[in-house]
Amino acid sequence: MNIPITQSEAWYQLQDDLKEKSYFKQESDYQYLAILKSTPVGNYLYCPYGPIFKNQDAFKKSLISLQNLAKETIFIRIEPVDAKTINYLPDNAKKSHDLNPKETWMLDLTGNDADLKAKLPSRLFRYYKAAVKNGITIETSHNPDDIKYLLDLQKALASKKGINTFSEKSLKTELKQPFATLYLVRYQDPNTKKSEIVAAGLVFDDETTRYNLQGAQSDQGRKLHATGILTIQLIQDAKAKNLQTFDFWGIAPENAPKNHPWAGFTNFKKTFAGYQVDHAGTYDIVLSPFRYKLYQVFRKINRFLHK
Repeated sequence: MNIPITQSEAWYQLQDDLKEKSYFKQESDYQYLAILKSTPVGNYLYCPYGPIFKNQDAFKKSLISLQNLAKETIFIRIEPVDAKTINYLPDNAKKSHDLNPKETWMLDLTGNDADLKAKLPSRLFRYYKAAVKNGITIETSHNPDDIKYLLDLQKALASKKGINTFSEKSLKTELKQPFATLYLVRYQDPNTKKSEIVAAGLVFDDETTRYNLQGAQSDQGRKLHATGILTIQLIQDAKAKNLQTFDFWGIAPENAPKNHPWAGFTNFKKTFAGYQVDHAGTYDIVLSPFRYKLYQVFRKINRFLHK
């Protein structure tokens, strides 16, 4: 079974550190991590990119197991990574707004260094090779206090784009995990000698894959192509760790309009010679129809208030 990091025992430990109530079950033909989420109208279980299963029968068994946990909840939110799962969803499954990306872009890291170099955008690779000469260096950190650099860059971006950011507590807790590494791109102006962090990225590694989950850059970083330089470093380091794939973590859907909020970074990710992976998307297995309707009303009101 292909097990994403969000359905792993390590992610279960992260939930415990975040003080989140969660359930982890591992059987020979299925596995799940389910996180208990609260709303004003009741609770639900959420399986980020889960459950994981070998076949249709195992999927049914995983849902039965989850329903035994969820007797007092409104619904079970699932995100199967296998797109074919939509062909055998139960009758009480309702399509929900996708939380984790339904589509992502992956880069194959197997093969030799020359194979990998051929998959990298040549223009960005030139910037990467000239980075040190141009005053750009890249550092790694596991110090939770350094998460402030990523958070400050994300907040500046969020104020322009009108998007939400993760809390400092959550990001610090993530960086404390053994699978997490924070990358910082530092630029030193050759004239003033002033040094500043112009880009940052938080990546997670499991046994096979590096997940490029969080990142941001400043306006100065954009001028310096900091994100492109950093991405190449992330890929090179993943290759050096003998990981097999690099997950860019989310792209816009196929044939999405040019004004799609992910259009820009989707175009950037696709300059790398990777391949698209489609997941099933987010679905709710409804256990209490009446309370589920109340939940949907509450959700619409909440979204309206946060616009």
